[in-house]
Amino acid sequence: MAKEATRNAYGKALAELVVERDDVLVLDADLTKSTKTIDAKKARPEHHFNMGIAEGNMMAVAAGMAASNKVVYASSFAMFAAGRAFEQIRNSICYPNLNVKVCATHAGITVGEDGASHQALEDVSLMRGLPNMTVIVPGDYEQTRQAVRFAASYNGPVYIRLSRMNVPDIFDKNYKFSINKAVVLKEGTDVSLITAGDILAEVMKASEILTNHGINAEIINVPVIKPLDCGTIINSVNKTKLAVTIENHSVIGGLGSAVCECLAADAPNKVIRIGVNDCFGQSGSPDELLKYYGLDAVSIADRIIELKK
Repeated sequence: MAKEATRNAYGKALAELVVERDDVLVLDADLTKSTKTIDAKKARPEHHFNMGIAEGNMMAVAAGMAASNKVVYASSFAMFAAGRAFEQIRNSICYPNLNVKVCATHAGITVGEDGASHQALEDVSLMRGLPNMTVIVPGDYEQTRQAVRFAASYNGPVYIRLSRMNVPDIFDKNYKFSINKAVVLKEGTDVSLITAGDILAEVMKASEILTNHGINAEIINVPVIKPLDCGTIINSVNKTKLAVTIENHSVIGGLGSAVCECLAADAPNKVIRIGVNDCFGQSGSPDELLKYYGLDAVSIADRIIELKK
């Protein structure tokens, strides 16, 4: 399978949107090449604004533009977009429910060698807690491309979490992104593997290992963490009786927490959360870090095999 980072899909989709629509504007915090908004700058330079290393100001400007009937994409690394600019996102974007799309790249431990200071492991938790905010965590190139284009026509704030690491292509052009539906990639009977983002391919590999051990796993891809498609999750877990959430994020406040909340309310079942266990990241290659934190395919499979004994 071909591999490409989801941030690359963001750049390509954004370049198309600024050409197609006069109301789409792009802001960046001096990371144009890294976030891939440079593609939009090349396509329509007068619609791209480099705001410098001033993320809070960038979000406030984005809010002002959106209040003037523009659709604004604002980008930085997830650590700075969600963390440094949290107050402006909360008070200037979400409170007035403005049409700003915060597209944050370099999320999770797969940022790699940049280390803990740049590895946002709390951003989904921060954004999920904000009223009016929609949270999207796409898993491959095509899913990202469609999610970015969807955001342009969706009325309200959106947070899209993007990867630095290249990930395998999983979805093709026949896939249709939906804000309301999770994707059952494989049906199973023994365990529900629920995941989002750039480790989707690792979860799929883990499922193959489990099959070789006689465990039939159902795989549910959740590209939209808020609003969460509780119906698909509940139907799956009522069948398998065991939910395992896998995410490149802290186990606190992210996908695992959202699934626990969903099931506790309507279908209590056992949930095991696999992610980063309430600690900071560290420097290393993405593959090394996935293995260290138990997020590679073998580690995921081993954990589930132990659970099923």
